[in-house]
Amino acid sequence: MKLYFAPLEGITTYTFRNTHAEIFGHCDAYYAPFITPTDNEKLSLKTIRDITPERNAGVNLKVQVLTNTASAFFKFADKIRPLGYDEVNLNLGCPSNTVCKKGRGAAFLREPEALEKFLEEVFATTDFKLSVKTRVGFASGDEFKRLLEIYNRFPLELLIIHPRTRAQMYKGMPDMDLFATAVAQCKMPLCYNGNINTAEQFNSVCSQFENLDSVMLGRGALANPAIFREIKGGEPLVTDELLAFTDALIEKYIPLLGSDIYTLHKLKEIWLYCIENYPFEKKTAKLLKKATRLSEFRKSLDFLPKECQL
Repeated sequence: MKLYFAPLEGITTYTFRNTHAEIFGHCDAYYAPFITPTDNEKLSLKTIRDITPERNAGVNLKVQVLTNTASAFFKFADKIRPLGYDEVNLNLGCPSNTVCKKGRGAAFLREPEALEKFLEEVFATTDFKLSVKTRVGFASGDEFKRLLEIYNRFPLELLIIHPRTRAQMYKGMPDMDLFATAVAQCKMPLCYNGNINTAEQFNSVCSQFENLDSVMLGRGALANPAIFREIKGGEPLVTDELLAFTDALIEKYIPLLGSDIYTLHKLKEIWLYCIENYPFEKKTAKLLKKATRLSEFRKSLDFLPKECQL
């Protein structure tokens, strides 16, 4: 069973990935946040710097693209091929309004005929390997039957399914019945993604679906960066590790971002998840949220107990 770290836009960049691999590890591959090529826009070095080999030497990296046109896909493939990549993951799951209003991400699921034509053109034109990360529909899970028919037509390397619709965003429970349908009918390797925050939840999913190729963790791994180790039978997360992880990120973010304040904003975004390990530390959570200086933020973490509370 392979374990993957899901892409989280603006968070799981190369600095985060490398630091996580150094301190926690046990992740079989990291998926980079999506890159959005367009027909009329050149992909600059700045656009793709997050996936350059020299910045990802310590991790197994998977590249993700967000597009709904084959021409943009081909330009993207041509741009990353010299970097050593021969496979790309197509994002059909992002539910954000800014993405969906342009017909990309989960919004592409509303147009199954266009999606099918896109995949036909990609597989007919390029030798690039393709995997897909998808939701089970845009407005309703009733759309999944047709989507599954489309996916089964093509030699996908992997189908990563987040069994929610775009309408659900990240609310409600994943539809495990629809995922069971995929397990029964899919012709390609399957990866489960959604609502795995503990090793126990991982084991529950794996016990239901024994033939899974892999499992992808996102917000659960952000909250508990040791979860991959725990799943593989290792020790649970302790506070000292989170503090060491935070200090390492601070050391790397300050020269990269150019200021303490930008580093503070980045760490607040990460600790919005990490603080979930301490549900009884309301005072510390408040201090972290209110901190206006990096030094204040870091000092607040020293009030956390040695053991996580989950």
